[in-house]
Amino acid sequence: MNLLDLLQENTMRAPLQSTDRQGAISELVDLLAEQGCISDADTIRQVVWERELQRTTGIGEGLAIPHGRCEKLDSMVMAMGRPAIPIDFSSPDKRPVELIILLVSPTDNTSDHIQALGRISRLMVDRTFREAAYATENTNDLFALFKDVLTVTKS
Repeated sequence: MNLLDLLQENTMRAPLQSTDRQGAISELVDLLAEQGCISDADTIRQVVWERELQRTTGIGEGLAIPHGRCEKLDSMVMAMGRPAIPIDFSSPDKRPVELIILLVSPTDNTSDHIQALGRISRLMVDRTFREAAYATENTNDLFALFKDVLTVTKS
């Protein structure tokens, strides 16, 4: 499983228009639907939001990785957004979120789902990369930054 395989410029948005976590998650789910990556946005939105209510996916350092697993998917999908204004995700460090990476997988693909979450987390540990991602002002720059680092790391 390679994150580069999931990375698509048309499923990234910078800036996001939403100003709260539920709106941001919904905006990214809608983006996946608009691009034909998912067929049932309402179910995906519900799955991801229910997971979010169990425990925040704001992991700290300005990053949130809302995620879920859904039987209506055939393959894993990813969307990414950078809010125009940082959003409160109730992160443990209380820092508002500057980058949201949405990940949704089929229910029978637990291993790849966990691997993808781990790879995203490891990628975002690099402070220089993380700050560069938070500084991007448009989708093209965000995509180029991730594509470059994922090509080098083969993640």
